[in-house]
Amino acid sequence: MSLTYLALFAEPIASAYIFPFINQLIGELGVTGGDDRKIGYYAGLIESLFFVTQALTTWQWSRLSDFVGRRPVILIGLLGLSLSNFAFGLSRTLSMLIISRCIAGVLNGNVGVMKSMLGDITDNTNMTYVFALVPGVFCAGISIAPLYGGALVKPQERWPHVFRGEFWAAYPYFLPSLISACFTLIVFFICAAFMKESLPSKIGKRPEPEIPTTENPLEDEKPIPMMTLLKTYSVMIPIANYGTLALVDIGFFVLLPLFYSSPIEIGGLGFPPSTIGTALAIFGVVDGSAQAFFAPKVIELFGARNVFCWAVYWFYPLILLFPIMSAVVTAQGEVGPIIWVLLVLQLIFMVLVDLAYTVIFIFTTRAAPNKQSLGSTNGLSQSLTSVARAIGPALTTSLFAASKEYNMLGGNLVYVVLALLTTFLVTLSRRLPELQDEDEDA
Repeated sequence: MSLTYLALFAEPIASAYIFPFINQLIGELGVTGGDDRKIGYYAGLIESLFFVTQALTTWQWSRLSDFVGRRPVILIGLLGLSLSNFAFGLSRTLSMLIISRCIAGVLNGNVGVMKSMLGDITDNTNMTYVFALVPGVFCAGISIAPLYGGALVKPQERWPHVFRGEFWAAYPYFLPSLISACFTLIVFFICAAFMKESLPSKIGKRPEPEIPTTENPLEDEKPIPMMTLLKTYSVMIPIANYGTLALVDIGFFVLLPLFYSSPIEIGGLGFPPSTIGTALAIFGVVDGSAQAFFAPKVIELFGARNVFCWAVYWFYPLILLFPIMSAVVTAQGEVGPIIWVLLVLQLIFMVLVDLAYTVIFIFTTRAAPNKQSLGSTNGLSQSLTSVARAIGPALTTSLFAASKEYNMLGGNLVYVVLALLTTFLVTLSRRLPELQDEDEDA
């Protein structure tokens, strides 16, 4: 199980390190013509294409894991992530940045497969505690990656006596990419040496005919065809909630560094990459710790469905803080104590929102008709989530850029759209069924 978490940890390490500097990198490429308000368009494109290509292949990788096993698919994904990060660091044009991110997406279908592996080795008695660590592991990676991603850019300027020569001047963003690529490669070798297969059919273990789940009429020990899964209400409702949650959440998350880095003159906070990386690191550490230590108890106390329904409500104040901070910093002309208080509030709301992830992981896993279909079910959910995460960055950053460039709703159109998407998520959350064991306890 620990190796599964390690492989899961490598995912955000290999992707989130670009967030502190991607906007600065786009500006230096010269594609915006010097207009900082257009950076959001290109940053969103790069951030989205990873998820676009992942959405096209993740179900196939997850489905493949139902037949060949989880371990080989995970190893391919780790190797693909490592190679793509080397390529990203050596990219000097927009097209090369795009190609490297697409490579990462095509070769990486790991998240769904790793959740299937956790589903293989858990049951109703420990699933909540095991999946509660998943957001924590992700948050740990998301906190560490931006920290070094922001701190290690342009090393020749910061440590000229160590990073000499033309190479570091020509590739000022290679060092954080190198760190991510090497770490993922190390994880690949560790997993290749020590990770064991978990798929029941590959280890000679006869699977249970059905995971205790929400009501599900399908009882077949073979992988269920995708069209059958798509027609099964108890499978698709958790998946639809997961996809919508991912859409709103990724929209918020890519908005953070864009809002932090934008000049004060257009309503941003004007933070440099190092400050953005530190802020995201603090968010990740606090959020991950809270999910790991408190989420299981909260779910046990209030019930999985209730926790999810209430958690998504916290997106409203989380989104509202953006225009409030923008108004404050515009009025004051600088980042003062009020802004830091609002940033602390933002962190608290993020912790409350992310409780929804632990719950939805449980719902999607237990919605699988049987353990032989865990890969297919998680792959389907991850495909929809990848589509949402592909749309989210481009939609949010483009709306942010357009809102500022054309002063739509006073520059606040992007926040209104996020609030409307949150309303749809709140409505959809009410469709989730009660988990069967909670009904029995009641």
